[in-house]
Amino acid sequence: MSVTFNADEIFEMAIEIEHNGAKFYRQAADKASDATIKKFLQDMAMMEDGHESIFKEMRSKLAANAKEPVTYDPDDQAALYLQTMANSKGYEGKVSLDAELTGNESMDEVLKVAIGAERNSVVFYVGLKSLITSEASRAQVDKIIAEEMGHIAALQEKLLAL
Repeated sequence: MSVTFNADEIFEMAIEIEHNGAKFYRQAADKASDATIKKFLQDMAMMEDGHESIFKEMRSKLAANAKEPVTYDPDDQAALYLQTMANSKGYEGKVSLDAELTGNESMDEVLKVAIGAERNSVVFYVGLKSLITSEASRAQVDKIIAEEMGHIAALQEKLLAL
């Protein structure tokens, strides 16, 4: 079976990914012993919260036809698939799916991990974009990608300032 998603479903995943990222950064900040790293991780959580809010607003402004299903899904398997993808692919703030920050990393290491995770999110969204058939929905996903690229740029700027 071929799987396609509409813009509303993509925004649902983006919101979940950003929510998971903010949650992770808060947990990592609680474990951090260095005050600078703790503050940075708290700021990252707030940035993720901001992205989540942006994506929620973008989702609320979608045209009605962007919320229509584009795949026959009588058993709601697409929703389960979306949840799995958001939980397994959008691991912003983690070293990998299985490895979390310990709180003992240097600021340099934390920034590099964050950049890598954000880059993975961009790749995730680009891949999802290829599953969307509607040009209007694809344009909405492009906005998500632009937000994530802005996040990478801000992290890179901070890394270069070290």
